Amino acid sequence: MGRMSSVPFRHRIRLLGPVLALTVLAGLPKAGAAALPLDPETERLLVEAVESAAALDFYNARCRSDNSGRSTDNLNKELVSKLRLTVISVQDDHFPEQGYRQAQQRMQEQFLTTLREAGGCKGAKESGLPERLRARYGEKLEAIESLP
Repeated sequence: MGRMSSVPFRHRIRLLGPVLALTVLAGLPKAGAAALPLDPETERLLVEAVESAAALDFYNARCRSDNSGRSTDNLNKELVSKLRLTVISVQDDHFPEQGYRQAQQRMQEQFLTTLREAGGCKGAKESGLPERLRARYGEKLEAIESLP
């Protein structure tokens, strides 16, 4: 027989308890699914915050070789603690594309267009683009932090 046959029945039950508990918990709705509906102003703020974090991360990755995604990570932490949402759930549920892959693709294409129009990384830096991206991201993050 299998490995479990050498384990006494009472120990098998003890081992299966946590597995059954996790199975029951897996069937419960996710915390974000129970979140209250967002008013249009908050929804717009979240979309703009995710877009600003993505643009700053795209700039850092493309022009500074910094692939950490720090802005998106910090925004994600704030969204989870404040609203029980994630960046991905905002992209899935509140972006016009209704899907995070399409939303990320659009944001990347928009950023690349902006970068091209600025004259590449050098032109973007000279035009103050990084400072504007950081300022926009900071404003959106502060607005989310001040939500009730």
